[in-house]
Amino acid sequence: VQLQASGGGLVQAGGSLRLSCAASGRVIVTYVMGWFRQAPGKERELVAAARWSGGWTLYGDSVKGRFAISRDSAKNTVCLQMNNLKPEDTAIYYCAADPGLLRSMASDGKEYDYWGQGTLVTVSS
Repeated sequence: VQLQASGGGLVQAGGSLRLSCAASGRVIVTYVMGWFRQAPGKERELVAAARWSGGWTLYGDSVKGRFAISRDSAKNTVCLQMNNLKPEDTAIYYCAADPGLLRSMASDGKEYDYWGQGTLVTVSS
């Protein structure tokens, strides 16, 4: 599976962006798709994750209520809708995939087998 993230850019605080992660190859229903981010000088952290077939989602505490993960099966794409962006959301955002993770493991980036190249999100104050 190859992942291609897109949609990053510069936005003012309070604005919105929508990131997309296009997956090439066969993504089966047990796959877990995740979005992570890493800001300069900080560790990588989970933003959101979801099972491809549905059933559960998982969000990082700092983005709950503002971000939403969704999928478009027809396009083999996972999206991250980011609303009410804050300067502290500035980071490189990566999409990731794994053939099968429990929800309890989905926040650990080391558990994912496939990674996209990252897309930069900059939120100005």
